[in-house]
Amino acid sequence: MRSNNILFSLLFFLILVIGCKPNKEENNSIEGIWESMGYGEILKIDATSYEYFDITDFSCLPAKEGNISEVKNSMQVSNDTLIIKRGFNKYRYARIKELPDFCNQNSKDKNDISYNFEVFANTYKNHYAYFDLNKIDWDSLYINSKNKINSKSTEVDLYLVMEDMIEKLKDNHGSIEPTDEVYELAANQIQSEIAEEETEVLKKYGDFEIADIVADFYLKEDLTKNSWLMKWGKIENNVGYIQIKAMYLYADLNLNDSLVQENGFVSTYMDAFDRLSYEQQISEEVAGISKVMDSVMQDLKETKHIIIDVRFNGGGQDVVALEILRRFNSDRKQIAIKKARHNNGYTIKTPIYLEPTKQPYTKPVYLLTSQQSASATDMMALGSMELNNLKRIGSHTNGAISDALQKTLPNGWYFSLSNEVYTDNNDKCYENIGIPVHYELNYPNDRQTFFRSIANDLEKDKRNILNAVNVLQSK
Repeated sequence: MRSNNILFSLLFFLILVIGCKPNKEENNSIEGIWESMGYGEILKIDATSYEYFDITDFSCLPAKEGNISEVKNSMQVSNDTLIIKRGFNKYRYARIKELPDFCNQNSKDKNDISYNFEVFANTYKNHYAYFDLNKIDWDSLYINSKNKINSKSTEVDLYLVMEDMIEKLKDNHGSIEPTDEVYELAANQIQSEIAEEETEVLKKYGDFEIADIVADFYLKEDLTKNSWLMKWGKIENNVGYIQIKAMYLYADLNLNDSLVQENGFVSTYMDAFDRLSYEQQISEEVAGISKVMDSVMQDLKETKHIIIDVRFNGGGQDVVALEILRRFNSDRKQIAIKKARHNNGYTIKTPIYLEPTKQPYTKPVYLLTSQQSASATDMMALGSMELNNLKRIGSHTNGAISDALQKTLPNGWYFSLSNEVYTDNNDKCYENIGIPVHYELNYPNDRQTFFRSIANDLEKDKRNILNAVNVLQSK
């Protein structure tokens, strides 16, 4: 009787163990082949290396590769989904068994005009986020553009067709970068088609040029050190002033001085920057801007309020913008939501948080913006909407809030497009319309007209800003 009971117990135990065993063992290794959700990428990872491929419905092009040690700390796997964290962004990839067949085929001519056009068009078809917002009839635009391409088309023809498509799509982050030779030939062709008219020659300012002119006039006590991208100090009456020219170029990349002299700083910087992994790019930019902001906030901590001028700032990295903004934030808070085009819908929504700093500046802050404040500067303005001590003065931002999805054509040209939708915490989207201000100064929409209006009367510009501050303080 006892032996039967023992046998029954053993059988029951085996049934219990077998019944509790999962049907499929979960694979938590990052090694394998992964397809992105919403970004047109395949990522191949083995024990020592990683390689990204840009994919469309019919093309697969190598994009970036490196040692897995550079990126593995930003990766985690859950339920066969790879999650990669870069700054505040999380990118999700689904495990697939093998590379698509066309990733192993190299028979296509990478310089074929029609092939490059189709890769460009298919990327827009699959990833552009604003067909509805901008009332775009994609099928019509695609067919009309394709009909301009034939067996006799040149690279210049291809470039002009793509530029025309980007303009018609009204894509704030749409761009195409051909070779210098193609760009110059296209520029000459366009110029020859325009009837020259005698017009008054007006002074044209660069973004950095007008920024320097304004900062030099504003600052009565210049405290700037070890930075050419930011200027800071005091105006008068213990009012702090910070001017930020760009939201990138802050990483310490140990650039070769002779290359900088030969090719310019930005070109040399971007060549070195592109050799980093995506994760390294983010961390290096944040480290650079954090070091600058440590000096800025130490120098201005005793001011009665601070004016931050980003009116001439065309953007860069969102993480740079938020690293600046968090110096005025005392507690972790959600500031926005983002999603990306994926199949016929969107990826899951990702909340974006602004992290606090240990000793935040909580006195009044006034953010100066204009229609030229774009991209990552839009993001700074969007995040500022959740800070009670910050008010915006000037005119609404540009409204180019989506990240730029960077891609490469088979012929090596770089291009980008807007594939994401950012909203505030109430799901309101500010793409195209920009982030509004609390005090409107009605700046001109045209870039050069705006720059000249400032440069031609710097005293009036400064007086308008200080008057706006006084009005907002009295409310």
